[in-house]
Formats: sequence, C-alpha cells, structure tokens
Amino acid sequence: MGKTYDASDILVLEGIEPVRRRPAMYIGGTDKTGLHHLVWEILDNAIDEVINGYATHIIVELDKSREGLRITDNGRGIPVDKHPKHKKSALEIIMTTLHAGGKFDTGSYIHSGGLHGVGASVVNALSRHLEVQVKRDGKEWEQTYQAGIPQGPVKALGNARGTGTSVYFRPDPKIFGKTIQFDPAVLQETLDAKAYLHKGLKLTFKDGTTGETHLFHHEQGIQEYLR
Repeated sequence: MGKTYDASDILVLEGIEPVRRRPAMYIGGTDKTGLHHLVWEILDNAIDEVINGYATHIIVELDKSREGLRITDNGRGIPVDKHPKHKKSALEIIMTTLHAGGKFDTGSYIHSGGLHGVGASVVNALSRHLEVQVKRDGKEWEQTYQAGIPQGPVKALGNARGTGTSVYFRPDPKIFGKTIQFDPAVLQETLDAKAYLHKGLKLTFKDGTTGETHLFHHEQGIQEYLR
C-alpha cells in the first residue's frame, strides 16, 4: 500500500513558481514553438497599445547571439506608481504577478489581443534575465529581474522625452535547453502577419545576426493581403 495521503502532501505553489514548474501550461511547451511564444506575449502587449490609439510604432531587436530580444513601443508606458492596495510599483506587480494587469476591467483598454500582465509575468518567470524600461511623466524608469525575481526596486534613470515601454529578455536555458535561439525567419513571418492583421501598424525588425532592418507596414491591412 502507498503512504498516507493527507494535508501535508498538498503542495501550494505561489507567485510565479508554478510557471517555472509547469511552463507548458502557460506557453504550450519548451520547444521552439514555446520559445517564440514568449515573443508573441510581449509583442501582443505592445500591439494593444497601437490598436487602442496610444502607440504608432513597435521595434523588435534580435541579438546577434539570437539568445536575447528587445521589444519597444511608443505607447503610454506601464504605470510605475505604487498600487494603492499592494503598496508596490504597478510595474513590479505586472511583471511578477499572474493575472495582474490593465485588461481585466473596461477602462484601460477598449480592444485587447493579449492579456497585459499575464503574458509579461510568464515571460519574466521563464527568462534568466529580463529588464524593462518605461518612459512616462517626463522620466525613465527601470527594473531588472532574474528568473522572475526583482533584482532591486523600480528605479528612476533620469529625465526622458516621450513615452513607451521597452522589454529585453533572455530565455532561461534551464527551461528551454538547447532550443534557446530565436529564429529570424519565424520572427519576420509573424511580424508581417501581424502587420496585415492590424492595418496601419508599423513594425520594425532589427536582425542582429545580419545587421539588416525590415519594416512591416500594410496601410490597408487584410485587403492588401487578399489582392
């Protein structure tokens, strides 16, 4: 007979720990498809800023090593002020808490393709290194993380012009193993598809492996694709 089964055998995973324990539940797997799903999560957050009228341009930059990637938008910038209930920066809450974000009510976003906060925290949990810079209210702010754990508080970098959010991340080889490199062809194909789906969206891809820059922009969207 097996050992007794009682309350002491129940494991409670808190915070983002369940993501690292069972990544497939959140991104479908740890293969090439799952790896690129991290990109789509952050990209969809940026696209939501565009389709809601707060941003006009998104830049995706792939490292020469293909092991790191940055996504930058010129949207409103993730809020950095302290949350009234949790007494932490909203940025830290969004990046480290599942089911936290601005898309669960009806006031922040009219249209949404991603779930801002759910995707960001999952990407953070599965990255050995992630850093996010935010420009808003005339200043630039930054916080860095390792395996989803903040390496310090949100800090002000100084004055800044404009607004927006920039997320750089390197997926964790402990999670993804040898499938750690992003595929430029997969990235370009998806960026082009996103540009068709959201007419007027401007997506710039900077390929660090070749030094080339590609602009994906289809003013008429799906209508252009169907011609």
